[in-house]
Amino acid sequence: MQDQTGAIYSRMIIDNSSLPIFISASFILAMSPGPDNLFVITQSALYSWRAGLLIVFGLCLGLIVHSTLVALGLASIIASSPKLFSIMKLLGACYLAYLAWQAYHAGVLRDKTASQLNKLGLVRRGFVMNVSNPKVAIFFLAFLPQFIDIHQGEIASQILFLGFIFILVTFTVFGSMAYLSSSLANRLIHSRRAQLLMNKLTAAVLLSLAIYMSLQTN
Repeated sequence: MQDQTGAIYSRMIIDNSSLPIFISASFILAMSPGPDNLFVITQSALYSWRAGLLIVFGLCLGLIVHSTLVALGLASIIASSPKLFSIMKLLGACYLAYLAWQAYHAGVLRDKTASQLNKLGLVRRGFVMNVSNPKVAIFFLAFLPQFIDIHQGEIASQILFLGFIFILVTFTVFGSMAYLSSSLANRLIHSRRAQLLMNKLTAAVLLSLAIYMSLQTN
């Protein structure tokens, strides 16, 4: 039984020498400004760090979908279909624009606690935000295979393992961002004017992301 477990583990693990490099690269990529972490920062500041963590959880669920697609070879289909790529990109941009509209028309929201918010809705926000962005799948398709050893074991298992590590790093980094941005926003809790300004700022950020995603062609 132990030998069988070790065999399964050996098929999933990658070269130990490349794992620290992969983790370091994943950390840097998670820290780099982008639609996902900017989305987490603004939503955490608007609601709370608990709400931000729920959004991060949704984003990570989206990463599971993308890593699975790469493992199954489906991401290559998206990469070879400009029309499908454009449709998914447009859907993602429309969803961000919808969230921007909601934020712009929102009232004073900081009087709500995390338990009063729609937890499933927050997870769904993060999930849709991530899974509707085909660039994540394309990125996984280009990034993960760089650390694959064709002599180490099953390619799909190695990709899933790398995807799992990337998700852990992303959750750690994004979770920290959620907590820090919410802590800074707590200074503005008692200012109605500041809360309304935060809503407008969030709407501007989300709309900017929607426009950015819709204009990208590569």
